[in-house]
Parts: sequence; structure tokens; C-alpha cells
Amino acid sequence: MSNYSTLMAQARDLMVQAEKARKEEIASVVAEIRAKMKEYGITVDDLGGAGRKAGSSKSKAEPKYRGPNGELWAGGQGRKPEWVRAVLAEGKSIEDFKI
Repeated sequence: MSNYSTLMAQARDLMVQAEKARKEEIASVVAEIRAKMKEYGITVDDLGGAGRKAGSSKSKAEPKYRGPNGELWAGGQGRKPEWVRAVLAEGKSIEDFKI
């Protein structure tokens, strides 16, 4: 029977493997999307991306947390950033990273 720390270590290892697989697959997925866009004459405007400027912040909320490598997070709804998930998987409290 596995104990908590062993299971948490396995969970961290799986998260690292999952992120590596995601990064490896991104290039081929982007290539497929670009090919379909070209085939059907779809533009970024067609996808509703015209309102967002390159380099603009995703959130207008002030950051509430600073990650171990200086990453910022406002703590809002939606998917948590990878660094937050990693910190929580390690058993740490997000409150330890409050600005």
C-alpha cells in the first residue's frame, strides 16, 4: 500500500510527463490548424481573435500571487497556471505565495 508522500511524488512525476507530452504535441496541432485554416480560407478574425492585441495581458485584475520563478497570478476563476498546480501538488499552500 502506498503512502501519501509516495503518491504525491508519483502525481508530480505524471504532471511533468503530461506537460512534456503537451509541449511535444503543440507543434503538430498548430500545423494541423494552420493547414485547415489555409484550406478553408479561415482568418484569425473569423475565429474572433481580432479584439485581442498581441502581447496584451489576459487579465485586467491585479496579481495576488507570485510564483517561485516570478510568475504572477490574479487568483481568478478558470484553469490554474501550471506553477500553481505544481505548488499545490507538492502540498504547499498557495497563501505562501501571496503578494
